[in-house]
Amino acid sequence: QKVECGLKSKRTLQKYHAVYKHLKSFLQTRHHLSDIALKEIQPTFATDFETFLLTYCHLSHNTVWLYSFPVRMLMHRAVENGWLVRYPFSDYNISQQRPERVFLTKEEIRLLIDVPKLTPAQTFIRDMFLFCTFTGLAYIDLKNLREENIVRSPLDGDVWIRTRRQKTSVEVNVKLLDIPLQILDKYSGLSNNGYLFPIPSHVYCCNQLKTIIKKCGIDKHVTWHVARHTMATVVCLSNGMPIESVSSLLGHKCITSTQIYAKITNEKLGREMDTLSTKLTDINNHAAATLI
Repeated sequence: QKVECGLKSKRTLQKYHAVYKHLKSFLQTRHHLSDIALKEIQPTFATDFETFLLTYCHLSHNTVWLYSFPVRMLMHRAVENGWLVRYPFSDYNISQQRPERVFLTKEEIRLLIDVPKLTPAQTFIRDMFLFCTFTGLAYIDLKNLREENIVRSPLDGDVWIRTRRQKTSVEVNVKLLDIPLQILDKYSGLSNNGYLFPIPSHVYCCNQLKTIIKKCGIDKHVTWHVARHTMATVVCLSNGMPIESVSSLLGHKCITSTQIYAKITNEKLGREMDTLSTKLTDINNHAAATLI
């Protein structure tokens, strides 16, 4: 009902369905039960369920971490409603592991732009990926983009994307740089149903992207979300954009989400060290004259 009213996303509902399915399988496999009373749930239930998801279901640590929330929330709700006297998982703890974020370097972006012998369909997918790379849009937000989301500023004539992220409902305002402007002009009028681009399914886009990346000679596991990582890391943070501005551009609810993308590249680090060296010129000269 909350999904239908727009209070919860479909992805949240899908997560709850997945957790329900795994809990059902866990009870049948490990306890030979089809159901269990709340009062019979022991403190070891959480750790046993975690082990089951990791070993039997072969889920990643972060997926297990995500799936633990509905179970823990249910037990808190049971205590609040008086169904349980105490919360059984007070000693249970699982934390998120920060994964290594993959992104494309400037050289790899050039390879992607210059890749030869693409079919028309592959060229379109490549261009859409580049559009996300220079706007920070996720796949679903690109797919949902409509013509009315493209706004020209009355003050300076700049073209902006004004939309909301489907995942968080946070408003996003992105000024279009030269490359996305060229892509926008290139495919203007291609879609006739009000959407900006005729975006295929996520599976199709990712499969085509794999082929394109292979043709580029890029030896990385590149998913569609890598475009968003690249926007945050290489396009914005490496060029000196404050992390607060990047957070707003990506449509994050809190800056801690943006800090995941705050990968310091060697280029940025080297540039900052050069700036530091320039500021320390007087001290360096004095030290050279004194120490030699």
